[in-house]
Amino acid sequence: FALFLPNSFRFIAKPCAINLGIQDSGPHRAQPNAILEKVFTSITKSPDGKRLEGLSKQLDWDVRKIQRWFRHRRNQDKPTTLTKFCESMWRFTFYLSIFFYGIRFLWTAPWFWDTRQCWYNYPFQPLTSRLYYYYILELAFYWSLMFSQFTDIKRKDFLIMFVHHLATIGLITFSYMNNMVRVGTLVLCLHDASDFLLEAAKLANYAKYQRLCDAFFMLFGVVFIVTRLGIYPFWILNTTLFESWELIGPYPSWWLFNGLLITLQMLHIIWSYLIIRTAYKALMRGKVRFCQRKDCKLCLLHSFLLFSVPDWSWTVSSFACKCDLCFCLFTETHLCLFQG
Repeated sequence: FALFLPNSFRFIAKPCAINLGIQDSGPHRAQPNAILEKVFTSITKSPDGKRLEGLSKQLDWDVRKIQRWFRHRRNQDKPTTLTKFCESMWRFTFYLSIFFYGIRFLWTAPWFWDTRQCWYNYPFQPLTSRLYYYYILELAFYWSLMFSQFTDIKRKDFLIMFVHHLATIGLITFSYMNNMVRVGTLVLCLHDASDFLLEAAKLANYAKYQRLCDAFFMLFGVVFIVTRLGIYPFWILNTTLFESWELIGPYPSWWLFNGLLITLQMLHIIWSYLIIRTAYKALMRGKVRFCQRKDCKLCLLHSFLLFSVPDWSWTVSSFACKCDLCFCLFTETHLCLFQG
């Protein structure tokens, strides 16, 4: 069901995309050639100079023509803007729905207002139907993301996203098996708070509503920093590390669970540090320019941080890159950082 629903959702998303002027037109297709196709599929998708010269002699083609063929062939495998719009619309709908479901559910939960309630009478805490469905929906969604990687077009960030989905599934499953579902719901809801904003920014970007895209992306950045570097350590880690130790003491799975959560926090810190440092250097050098790379997959997440430096004359759209994931900054060196 988790795999069937995203495909069915295309029947809703596709008409919306067409109404917004997004065409189902793919890139220029490469001229059919059995020899080059065999090299592309079996040997390399980006041949070096020596191989290009060999193919040029074999086919009696100019080297530039062969390079152009490989470029068109690589672009041929990339998803169209319409496909990416449908994918982002599905994720936006899920993230938004599950976030508000989580907020509505947690609003009446005692541990939302007092995190010490996560550990009272642990592990003999009842599993309500609403809590169960919340967990199962989240778990099913991440399983669908992981399996869809094998059916969709393979992208450059395949391994990174596969590891991310695998770690997420592991955390959700581990907390469920150890009945740490109360604190688990807090972690899930906190991470869902910013995801739908990023998908909204991507939807606006695909539809070429740049101002709306910039606004959503700035809001996403603010929410991401506040939740991942503010609320997460002082609310989540505080209760898993200190309140749980005080109320129930450490137990075997306590060390693994907190180790995973601390690792997650370290990643948050590293990503934020690299983003702020890159944005600061870019502004200080004054050599930021528009990124034209169509194949850039590992992108900078928070261009809004450029506003943290005292030069308010810049605009977010000055740094907007029309890449698959989000945005990219260029300095003297091309620095790209991946989404967390």
